[in-house]
Amino acid sequence: MPRIQTARAIPKELRDKIAICHEHPQRVLFLDIETTGLSHFYDEITIVGWTIGGQSGTFIKGQDPSELIRAAQHSVAVVTFNGIRFDQRFLKQEFPHVCLPETHIDLMYLCRRVGLTGGQKAIEITLGLNFREDLEGVDGFAAVLLWHQYLRGDLTALKRLIAYNRADIAAMGGLMDHALDMLGYEPDLIGRAVKFVDWSNPKDRHRLPAGLKKPAPELTRAPTFRELFDGHRAETSRIVGIDLTGSEARPTGWCLLEGAKAKTETISSDDDLIERTMSASPDLVSIDSPLCLPFGRQTVFDDDPTRDEIGIMRFCERELKRRGVNVYPCLLPSMQKLTARGIRLAAIFRSHGLPVIESYPGAAQDVMRIPRKGAGEEWLKLGLKNFGIRGKYAASKVTHDELDAITSALVGTFHLAELSEELGTANEAPLIIPRLEVSRKPIVIGASGPIAAGKTTLAEILQNQGFAYTRFSLVIDDILKERNLPLDRHHRQLVGAEINRDGRQRELAERTISRVAGAAAIVVDGLRFPDDHAFLKEKFGFRFHHIHVSAPDEVRRARYAERLELPPLQAATAFDEANASEVERMVPTLRPLAEQTVFNVGTKDDMAALLLSLLAQWEEGN
Repeated sequence: MPRIQTARAIPKELRDKIAICHEHPQRVLFLDIETTGLSHFYDEITIVGWTIGGQSGTFIKGQDPSELIRAAQHSVAVVTFNGIRFDQRFLKQEFPHVCLPETHIDLMYLCRRVGLTGGQKAIEITLGLNFREDLEGVDGFAAVLLWHQYLRGDLTALKRLIAYNRADIAAMGGLMDHALDMLGYEPDLIGRAVKFVDWSNPKDRHRLPAGLKKPAPELTRAPTFRELFDGHRAETSRIVGIDLTGSEARPTGWCLLEGAKAKTETISSDDDLIERTMSASPDLVSIDSPLCLPFGRQTVFDDDPTRDEIGIMRFCERELKRRGVNVYPCLLPSMQKLTARGIRLAAIFRSHGLPVIESYPGAAQDVMRIPRKGAGEEWLKLGLKNFGIRGKYAASKVTHDELDAITSALVGTFHLAELSEELGTANEAPLIIPRLEVSRKPIVIGASGPIAAGKTTLAEILQNQGFAYTRFSLVIDDILKERNLPLDRHHRQLVGAEINRDGRQRELAERTISRVAGAAAIVVDGLRFPDDHAFLKEKFGFRFHHIHVSAPDEVRRARYAERLELPPLQAATAFDEANASEVERMVPTLRPLAEQTVFNVGTKDDMAALLLSLLAQWEEGN
């Protein structure tokens, strides 16, 4: 290989690092890790391999890391490939007591300095290096599968994983030698230059660690459906999971998860997806697709006038990127049709009162110790079966999309069991991510019903019981104040209708709830659209309870007249106008969505007694 620059062109900091390695080659630590994936947030180290002083070492997850700690302490420099961005971060996270030396040569950057780009294996091929005897077809993804095979008792898979890891390390010395030669580096030493390949590829490289055995039970132990959800209402919930495609021309994976029993199929058209989902009467719909736009965007397409200002990514996607998850921006050209379809379907479901969440199945697969998408159907089937999901999928030929739909539905189960994280903002609906830490939500009572049925009376009773009070019209009043309009029922109804027509009902609900953020118990007065019910169920799951308050028309008329203190004829006219307004027309559709209907024809004490009884039942059920 020709030298492409003189030694004088090498930065002093890099030259000093290389000099340390030449002066003490026997104390240079060549190191490489294997992990379950690329995310430092969700994935974990499986093995750590190294060579130092002519000897190989391997740490296997579950073992004592003291040998690794000693090797790091004895070293004066560490050599990795992409270790600054990857290996070092994982090591600091999992082994805070491992102190790597300050002198760190990352071969990825050293190779780039001499025009060698790409991954380590690609550069090895370019340079004609071969340290991978009998490892054909093993790459980073295969290494993940080898670990999962080992977790299931395959000791041969572990041996192959160690061999793969040591081949990576052995090649590092060769890469370093070639790169230094191309740099024109000349050590300030008497005698021949050090060949680092002699130190990264020691004689004991093919000798496996002594005492290899099957994994410890704590490594192989994954939680099961019963362990996570036993005794919680989520254990028997009905959830539809949809692994959505971007076009009706390509079938979508669909699953109805009833407790731990899964029924799957593929569905193509939107009409069929809607009909099949609605007829299932689920507690929740979980869709693996973007379900909202980045805040400020108007359309999914690149001719959107806000495209350059807002961009193509939402908060949840930026956060996942920060966590090391390779996620596609929702408005990438290849994602635009999928995003548009997901938003359209979610809006239809919500308009019927069905709560919908955007799911992240990959995290559920992590919990179940299943390799991420791409590992193959058998891995997904095995993982779902071991987790405790029953169904014909386990023994039948099903598509990968159907299996992903099961996982998507499971995200809904985690969410209803309060085992989830929400990545979103006040202006962007959240992406739901499963996790094993309980995020206890407040108990929320939502009151719907026609005018003068007694919703506010119900809310006042709950306020006296310590519930924080909020209602949709409080936010509408804020808008009226901004517009210098009267704070009366007529203008509230006009603005409420405008918000609903503009598709901003979710925004209204979010602002209504934000007024009582942090409260342990909340009562929401004035649900008027099925979307309101859907929003509260999405946000609070089984901690949300919907009460529909009803009363005979003549009773409501009398209450309304008494409230306004108007003559009978004038009061009757005002009642009819208010009752027929656009924002009241959908109120009857909320009754079948409610968990409880209260016929408010008795006294306030009667309603209070009923509410206390319901609260006791719901608290016991949760």
